[in-house]
Amino acid sequence: MDPISCVLIDDEPFARKGLQGYVEKIDFLALKGVCENALELNSLLKEGPVDLLFLDIEMPYISGIEFLRSAAPSCRVIFTTAYEKYALEGFELEVLDYLMKPVSFDRFVRAVNKAYDYFRLLRATDGGAHGPGVSGSGIADAGDYIFVKAEHKLEKISFADILFIEALENYVAIRTKEKRIMSHLTLKMVQERLPAGSFIQTHKSWLAAVDKIDSIEGNILHIGAFRVPVSKNLREEVMERLVNSKLLKR
Repeated sequence: MDPISCVLIDDEPFARKGLQGYVEKIDFLALKGVCENALELNSLLKEGPVDLLFLDIEMPYISGIEFLRSAAPSCRVIFTTAYEKYALEGFELEVLDYLMKPVSFDRFVRAVNKAYDYFRLLRATDGGAHGPGVSGSGIADAGDYIFVKAEHKLEKISFADILFIEALENYVAIRTKEKRIMSHLTLKMVQERLPAGSFIQTHKSWLAAVDKIDSIEGNILHIGAFRVPVSKNLREEVMERLVNSKLLKR
């Protein structure tokens, strides 16, 4: 796959330097620019398309969130910020990931691997015959597992292994204990195949396995090292479900 072109945007010189050092260590990333604010970014994007933005939120003139809402760039975004209070807004804007400063290298690698999976699937040719037992939708279920079409092969996924599922435009990312599987499906298509009662919708773009939830803090669910957003309009339903579940009765 061709490198993922990216731009760093941060008003703090130390943060820019740190992220630039991280980018230079990743062979599938190609740094196309470094900006101090959203105004510089706006000018840079007029020069040509970019795949990925590492976008700070609190910046002078225009915040990262304001820029994303108003400019609606075609590139994907990973937010970087020192403030966790913006996490839900980031998820609602469907950014690829949300990095808290100071950003550790291992957390950065997890975020860019997520971006790599997304762009690899996006750029792949969607061809080939469907496997046995799989409909044109690219998904089939059988008992306690499903098969999904991912990268021209059928991937078997046990329901018990799924931590959460995230919708990304025309794809879903299914996170299991071991890996992240991306498939050209909608969240609704996957939800219809899941066992009733085992998963809960926490956000228009997220489903979580109820028995994998460790805790809830504000509008964020904690599942191991991962965080899943809870939208305001679904929070009451989610809280009621968790309170009534065996998970919180122990």
